Amino acid sequence: MPKVLHPVAGRPMLSYVMRLLEGLGARRVIVVVGHGAEEVQRAFASRRVTFVEQTEQRGTGHAVMCAAKALKGFNGDVLILSGDVPLLTASTVKGLCRVYRKDRNTALGLITTILDDPGGYGRVLRDERGAVAAVVEDKDATPEQRSISEVNAGTYLVDSSFLLKNIRRLKKENVQGEYYLPDLVGMAVRRGRGVTALTHLDPAEVMGVNNRVELARASRVMRLRVLEGLMLSGVTVIDPDTTYITYGVKVGPDTTIHPSAHISGDTAIGTDCVIEQGAVIRDSAIGARSVIKSYSVIEESAIGRDVAIGPFARLRPRNRIADGARIGNFVEVKKTTMGRSSKANHLTYLGDSVIGSGVNIGAGTITCNYDGARKHTTRIDDGAFIGSDSQLIAPVRVGRKAYVGSGTTVTKDVPPGALVLSRAEEKVVKGWVKKRFKK
Repeated sequence: MPKVLHPVAGRPMLSYVMRLLEGLGARRVIVVVGHGAEEVQRAFASRRVTFVEQTEQRGTGHAVMCAAKALKGFNGDVLILSGDVPLLTASTVKGLCRVYRKDRNTALGLITTILDDPGGYGRVLRDERGAVAAVVEDKDATPEQRSISEVNAGTYLVDSSFLLKNIRRLKKENVQGEYYLPDLVGMAVRRGRGVTALTHLDPAEVMGVNNRVELARASRVMRLRVLEGLMLSGVTVIDPDTTYITYGVKVGPDTTIHPSAHISGDTAIGTDCVIEQGAVIRDSAIGARSVIKSYSVIEESAIGRDVAIGPFARLRPRNRIADGARIGNFVEVKKTTMGRSSKANHLTYLGDSVIGSGVNIGAGTITCNYDGARKHTTRIDDGAFIGSDSQLIAPVRVGRKAYVGSGTTVTKDVPPGALVLSRAEEKVVKGWVKKRFKK
């Protein structure tokens, strides 16, 4: 998988960079792709961006060279970001803009940070006045330069005329034989142009993700940002350290989320809901005042208001559960519409079903929707009563206010108001036990 498609708090890390640029109002967005180019372009095909392919990976400077043609005719400031820096915020970029624009002679601005262990990162060299003089990569640095703790974070703001004039003047005179974008810093200084730096105090925000350990760290930071935003909007999160909500999930005020809940994707939860411990919710809508009880799993479903789900319920995709309905413990529901105030409280499977309002479905009921070749629909009309341990062999319809007796297998449509039974006659053999176990 291309690095920039690895998920951070449920979204590809490149998506955060895209959102940042959208929020900043960038006039034009150019994405340089290399490894896995087709996958990246496919993942972001709906975005208004220009993709440029770097067929050979010959350094960061070479990546910008590849984008230079797409920048032709552009006059303004060019913001250069890395696709593997998902935690960068708009306020930080705006801070870079402010320090960059203080002096009209400035050609380039960059973000730096201080690391306790700067190994592997380019060091920022400053002159006797404290001004940025150059950036030297770790592999090319002298032992003295490697002792410097200020490093380049890889985010730049560059005057377009300076960039387009000098990007192809970069040389490959370094250990790795690559075109280094930070060499523009020394080039600007030698030409008498200003270079300014914003030194960030939080390395986590501005540094890249290069392995799975850093990916997990970035996800944790982003997850806590999401939870903080929800809590400030009026959501109660009992234990943020064990609650997992991905970026983009919407939750209404006065909703309470218990520990170990996992809520992801395109999910919206209404006001005054309760999401209990261990609930898993993905790509679903949940109406106000609904309760999702412990260890229930909900996927791609629409849940109405005042609904109770679980505990230990499973809603597979394409369900519509109306207001006031009840789906209880160990009930599985798939591609089913359940009407207002209907309930299936225990140990039931409802698949490919259309269920009216006010329906009671007893424990152990199964809609037998698959005949080995095709799926069929079961219809249960308003007010019907389905007794425990019943099997409804689809396609079949139970009419309005009809009763299905417990233990019945329904193979034909049941008229409204009728009672259907298919039990064998009960037989009692008196004295059987004594005769059976006679010594």
